[in-house]
Amino acid sequence: MTGAGRTRGVVFGSVVAMACAAAAPPGMPALPMGAGPPRVALADVVEPRFRDAVLAVVRKPTISTRATADDLICPPALYDWLLAHPDRVALAWRRLKVPCVEIADAGNGTFTWADGDGSELVWQAVGRFPDGLVWYATGKVKPSPVTPTVPIKAVVVMSHPNRPTADGKAAITPSVQVFLQTDSRAATLVLRLIGPTAPKLAQEGAEQLLMFFGGVAQAATARPEKAEELLAPARK
Repeated sequence: MTGAGRTRGVVFGSVVAMACAAAAPPGMPALPMGAGPPRVALADVVEPRFRDAVLAVVRKPTISTRATADDLICPPALYDWLLAHPDRVALAWRRLKVPCVEIADAGNGTFTWADGDGSELVWQAVGRFPDGLVWYATGKVKPSPVTPTVPIKAVVVMSHPNRPTADGKAAITPSVQVFLQTDSRAATLVLRLIGPTAPKLAQEGAEQLLMFFGGVAQAATARPEKAEELLAPARK
């Protein structure tokens, strides 16, 4: 993971990278989904207490996108662990000398992020299925110093089917579907500033989410003797 564009977006994967894309006005049609991640019956996998909120976002997103990454070779248990610990993934990137935002573990499977300039997000896993999970996030994003804060809700469906290879490893095919929703009037102003770049920002954000987890999975697999140190909790 190199370059300002990639290092800038590694928070809960794509949500911050998609902050500007979230500013599309209500009624903007979702991006075509095309081939890629498998369809998931969210009504069947999301916890009942989150089901209505998740389905409301997925059924009427302001903008949505999806992405699939190239196969990566790593132990499936490692990839599962990384998805459950985004705070440690962010810390691992910093240990690899790659600029990355800080993600805080708020307990009970909930994670938070804030930039001190008006943007903040809270998210948690609200459903699981074979080789995947569903996140639900709420918060607000301030795309730039000159734009207003935009409230958002997001649903992220992460899938990672795998094919066993050898030595306990597997060829994992990570993919993601992201749905963002905002009903803020301020979104119209932001859209005027970013114009037709919103779909591109959304796509780049989804790809960065896959890189966020996949890059650390590859680093830990390539040097297993360093994995424990790389993924250890922050030193107090």
